[in-house]
Amino acid sequence: MRFTFNTKFAVLCLWMGVIFLLSHQNGQDSSETSGILLELLKFIGIGPGSSVQGALSFLVRKAGHFTEYLILAILFLRYRKERGPSGKSAFYTVLFVFLYASSDEFHQSFVPGRGPAFSDVLIDTAGGLTGIILYEWKQRVMERKNQICFKK
Repeated sequence: MRFTFNTKFAVLCLWMGVIFLLSHQNGQDSSETSGILLELLKFIGIGPGSSVQGALSFLVRKAGHFTEYLILAILFLRYRKERGPSGKSAFYTVLFVFLYASSDEFHQSFVPGRGPAFSDVLIDTAGGLTGIILYEWKQRVMERKNQICFKK
């Protein structure tokens, strides 16, 4: 059996590692990750304890979940499609994202100051679904563009 280096698989694994490392931050460090936004809010006059600051911090954290898994889904789809066309690629991608998000939340149950939240799994999966939609939309646009170029 011959090993060949696959860049798309390597990038996918690297991104999974990034998600794992971000999830491995303890509760305090994880909260400080969104500290840049909080500093910006203080600068424009929205101080600590403000309901606006709390809501925006929550939204930023959840947008981070959504975006991490949007990217994960796109990377997984790129890898799967490289291996050959499959009508079930979207299904396998959603399944992969859901299972990885679930394992990530389970992992967080062992990290001090963190805990699992099924709502985060749902947000992550929604991000993955959005990634699939964006990827497929881009592929269709590129196919149409190629068809138009070849007709000329």
